[in-house]
Amino acid sequence: MRILENEHRFLMYLGEEWHAIVLRFEREEDMEKDTAAALLKELRQKVVAFIDPLKNHTDKEEAHFFPLLGDYIGFEQGPIVGIQEEHAELDGYIGHFLHHTRGDLRGLSMEQIRSAVSDAGEAFEVLTVHFMKEETVLFPMAERLMGAKDFDALAEKLNTKII
Repeated sequence: MRILENEHRFLMYLGEEWHAIVLRFEREEDMEKDTAAALLKELRQKVVAFIDPLKNHTDKEEAHFFPLLGDYIGFEQGPIVGIQEEHAELDGYIGHFLHHTRGDLRGLSMEQIRSAVSDAGEAFEVLTVHFMKEETVLFPMAERLMGAKDFDALAEKLNTKII
């Protein structure tokens, strides 16, 4: 579980870098369009850099951790289903943000820029709550239910880089 928790810390570090830009948009209502376009470009670059580590992390969870925990608690309902839905929700917000920020950003209106930035903000909020749920619900559940043999096998599979 520590491997996944450490990945959460790293992903939050990366996420906080682009979330700081989202917060700037939220604080500065009268932002000039050129400034907004430049910040949006920077936000997009940071979100794009975030995608691969996030995908590598979620892929590991879905390929190794969830199936093992699911053997104990089931797959049809419960916390694993909710967590997997949040993975899809994250993909949706990030995908929507990327879709609306491709091409020449200078052609976007301030309303379009703020709408796209809002998607990035929603993604960060989902990510924050998602990690908290994993760390306070799934990980303790796994620690209570799984045996040492399971943890050893899981650690071997999870001990890979996400960058």
